Amino acid sequence: MNIAKERKAIDEALDSYRSQLDTIPDEMFTLTPPDGGWSFAEAYSHILQATLGSLIALERCTHDNCKPTKEGLNIFGKIMLFTGVFPRVKAPEKVNAKMPAIKIDKEEARNLIVKCRMRLDEITPLIKKSSPASRHKHPRLGMLNAKQWLKFIRIHLKHHLKQLKRIDEKISK
Repeated sequence: MNIAKERKAIDEALDSYRSQLDTIPDEMFTLTPPDGGWSFAEAYSHILQATLGSLIALERCTHDNCKPTKEGLNIFGKIMLFTGVFPRVKAPEKVNAKMPAIKIDKEEARNLIVKCRMRLDEITPLIKKSSPASRHKHPRLGMLNAKQWLKFIRIHLKHHLKQLKRIDEKISK
């Protein structure tokens, strides 16, 4: 895996989130779509909270702050990291309970994007030297090492960019 390439793709995804944020009218940002589902605000809340949570797990792996294990990805994790595609499934209940999607305002979303970038700047240089045996559990994918966490972050960010398009289509009807 090419760490620089993954980081570039993550930065491009975060750039997209930031630029789209400026195009969403304020009154539409917290609007729940007519047929239900998340508002833009809830989608931004989820993706940015999940990214920060993933960065914490990634950081723990880079500092060898995880119990070394031979346990790795489960079948779902292997498929997702191999294909680079995140299926359209709901987040596990324990994830929703730990990090509920809440209606944040646009300024909070901007600040969370900046916070994600700052954490990435701090952690990315540490990934190359991290032990592949230092893994942290993902609620659905199994045990991920630092490089796998970085790839997951990219896949997850790209997945939710598609979700923003679906929200826009629902609200614009």
